[in-house]
Amino acid sequence: MQVAVFILVVLVLVALSGALVRLVRVPLPVLQIAMGAALAWPARGLHVEIDPELFLLVFIPPLLFADAFAAPKRELVALRGPILDLAIGLVFFTIVGFGYALHWLVPSIPLVVAFALAAVLSPTDAVAVSSIVDRNIVPARLMHILEGESLLNDASGLVMFRFAVVAALTGSFSFAAASLSFLYAVAAGILAGMAALFVAAKALQLLNRIGGVPAEAQVLIMILVPFVSYLGAEHIGASGILAAVTAGLLTGVSGMFRFLGVSARMQTMSLWSTLSFVFNGALFILLGLQFPDIIRKVPPELSSRHWIIEPVLTVLLLTLCLIGLRFLWIWIGDMAGAMAARLGKRKAEPFGLRVRLAGSVAGVRGAITLAGILSLPLTLQDGSPFPARDVVIFLAAGVIICSLAIASLALPKIARGLVEPGEDPAAAEERRARVGAANAAIARIESIANEAGEGGAVEARLAVADSIVAGYRRRIAASDEADEARAEAREASRLELELRAAGIEAERAALRAMFLSREINDHTMRALFSEITLTEALLKQRRDRK
Repeated sequence: MQVAVFILVVLVLVALSGALVRLVRVPLPVLQIAMGAALAWPARGLHVEIDPELFLLVFIPPLLFADAFAAPKRELVALRGPILDLAIGLVFFTIVGFGYALHWLVPSIPLVVAFALAAVLSPTDAVAVSSIVDRNIVPARLMHILEGESLLNDASGLVMFRFAVVAALTGSFSFAAASLSFLYAVAAGILAGMAALFVAAKALQLLNRIGGVPAEAQVLIMILVPFVSYLGAEHIGASGILAAVTAGLLTGVSGMFRFLGVSARMQTMSLWSTLSFVFNGALFILLGLQFPDIIRKVPPELSSRHWIIEPVLTVLLLTLCLIGLRFLWIWIGDMAGAMAARLGKRKAEPFGLRVRLAGSVAGVRGAITLAGILSLPLTLQDGSPFPARDVVIFLAAGVIICSLAIASLALPKIARGLVEPGEDPAAAEERRARVGAANAAIARIESIANEAGEGGAVEARLAVADSIVAGYRRRIAASDEADEARAEAREASRLELELRAAGIEAERAALRAMFLSREINDHTMRALFSEITLTEALLKQRRDRK
């Protein structure tokens, strides 16, 4: 019962945060972490022990799968150079630079443990990045690089974290063995994600052949894909995170959706949207629940002189160190890319100083960092306590909070004015696609309508075709580049939407009246309400695009 009540409390807080974020004007992850911390801060507040492995399994695969599925594949492929540079090269650079800096700043932390903390701090949080970084103020190219990096660097960071922990436990480290293990974890993780996707596609194909299978069964298969890929990869010692990301990236191009019915497609997209919101919120609230207990236990190594000032200053310096290392790596990579472009006689597109700084500040840490650091073993192989465990857990939690705070406060100021005013390239691309699709539909409908027929059938077909074609022509006019034509089409579309909305409201009122008067039963009412809701959702989508 206590677990059930706890889950309900978390869900209520997630729903409440969605409303409060409009009022307090802070990034949603920051608000949710604050709500979780407030719930756990009092002496008799809520305290929850997190199993790191269960935490990773429940939250990380579906969230990374959803982010990978929604990521723009064309842009990720085009920007694969800088993305891999950050997702792999920056991880190793951070481990070395931050590890030595931490060992110098806090000598009580052994160097190998410092490397472990650096490894688990190297991944950026895909969820936090997308929640904090406003797409309207950050250049699209930088945003795509940040998205791609955050999807891939989780695997490289956690793999290196495991190597560092093993080195701390055994007292030995082999660079050659670690390199081979890293390559195996990456390659096997990618293959595991592809295998899980293949199995899911075959299962959907089988259900499609059987026929009459409920849409919910097809939706369930889609929901299980990230978990199956993650568990399969972990079972063979590979990167489960990379397996889930691979499955998400390839889902759209695998052709799986052709085996889903219309109802199953709609339910899948709607359910994933809901699960993503709920899991994101629950994840950050759970993070907030951990922080008060961690902060109360300030390690004596960090508070020998000043109980508050010294720990806070240490966390701030370490966070600035991460930002500095990130800025240096981005600057070096940017210059190297520009030089390579000139040597190859290609057009160089280097970032400016402010864009580099924005990319550095936007590298926030989050759920994976905390889950990874909490998975540190309690003791070494000889039974002695794991060295500096409480210290690195405290520092990891502090860096997460500090990186989120700095990004939330500084990023809007740094990025202001970076995006030139004018039509968004993505919006222009969508407009061209709408016009092309509408023209193709008009041509096809007119071709069918003009096919040979008999008497009244031809006239009926032409009348219906004219009605449908008129709707497509209004869509083309609404996408016209001429401002006057577009304004007239938008006004006509606005009036149409207004009348349709009034008609839907009348339908809903009539159905409610018939239900209350017992002319229809609740089953009929729900079926018709579902149809009305779908139509209303489509109208809302059209209204939002105006």
